[in-house]
Amino acid sequence: MRTLRRSPRPALRRAGLTAITAAVAATIGAAPLAAAAPAAPLAPRAAPAALTRAPQQPFIFSYTFNHHLKIGGGDFTVGGRVYVAVKFNNGKVFWAKNVYARTHPITPGGAVYVETTVASPCAPGTANGYARAYDWTTQKWTPRLPVPICVPID
Repeated sequence: MRTLRRSPRPALRRAGLTAITAAVAATIGAAPLAAAAPAAPLAPRAAPAALTRAPQQPFIFSYTFNHHLKIGGGDFTVGGRVYVAVKFNNGKVFWAKNVYARTHPITPGGAVYVETTVASPCAPGTANGYARAYDWTTQKWTPRLPVPICVPID
């Protein structure tokens, strides 16, 4: 078994680490290591324009998984209640649910993902409904998203 040898000059190693630490502190704008007294609190800085986003209109999209229509969406109020509905083209509600928007690594703003009871996919050419979502906090509706509603024929 082999062991690593230590540097014969520990003071030299310590001086190198101190120099590296001071360089990192100067690079990130930190206070010197030996600050005499605490500085006055800084005023909050405004976020750069590239990091701020104007409020967006919420949006939704649909996809099929496990033979059900799924509705997802974003730009809702994080932690806010969102009403998601699937309606026939005449306005009659087929399915509806209230959910809470959460953060999501890909979807901007507060995101919602719900599984409906609508069977999917439907026969080709079925365009008999739409989905919409309502953000209770901002009082904004999403645009209508055309979706097929599979209805059994007896």
